[in-house]
Amino acid sequence: MSKLFVVGTGPGDAQLVAPKALEAIKASSDLVAYGLYLDLLGDVCDNKQHHDLPLGEEIGRARLALDLAASGKTTALISSGDIGIYAMATLVFELLDQQLQGKEDHPEWLDVDIEVIPGISAMQAGASRVGAMLGHDFCTVSLSDLLTPWETIEKRIHSAGTGDFVISFYNPVSKKRDWQLNHARDILLQYRPAETPVLLGRQLTREDESICIITLGELDAKDVDMFTLVSVGNSESRHIVNGSKEWVYTPRGYSKKL
Repeated sequence: MSKLFVVGTGPGDAQLVAPKALEAIKASSDLVAYGLYLDLLGDVCDNKQHHDLPLGEEIGRARLALDLAASGKTTALISSGDIGIYAMATLVFELLDQQLQGKEDHPEWLDVDIEVIPGISAMQAGASRVGAMLGHDFCTVSLSDLLTPWETIEKRIHSAGTGDFVISFYNPVSKKRDWQLNHARDILLQYRPAETPVLLGRQLTREDESICIITLGELDAKDVDMFTLVSVGNSESRHIVNGSKEWVYTPRGYSKKL
């Protein structure tokens, strides 16, 4: 049976790539990805056939990976972070679903053996950089309204505020979307204090990583880009300082036992 590995390679640091992900890449003859993800992986991608499709060609990457695997080539479809979180795994299974509904004409896809291999997500990498920000209930919301109506996104932000979840924003801003993050901030300020700690983590675990801890009241889209993860604490999240070290953690309620 033909094989397709759907592989998450983590936030960027080669030491954070799971051994199982490396095994899958080594076992593959063909690698399908946005080129930067292959560059970050380094030597493990040598002597493989690279299929580098640019940003915006996600559907093309998923189709190509299925086609290559169906033709008998052991293939790895690669994405940074966890490939099942705002990433390529969803498209693979959506295409299979379309085929099963008779909306595609690729019955050979249904014979592909698919294995999804998770990776460390940006929100996990960011939380680890500042301590334990995800120590209690949390959620993620993508602020991109390219595929999801803003009305739906706004409803989810209100729900996260009502539930007092730690919330991590993916796709916070872009050249064409520069207002959604500030709007999301204003919504959350209805539910939690302006002093709530916020993590800005840019290029997490990569060479040019930058980490900044600010408050919800200070959050501004002008300080953020598409390479930045924005994580907002809940009403109980704490920013603590020990000399030159700063940490953010979200307590689970152990204070009742301490």
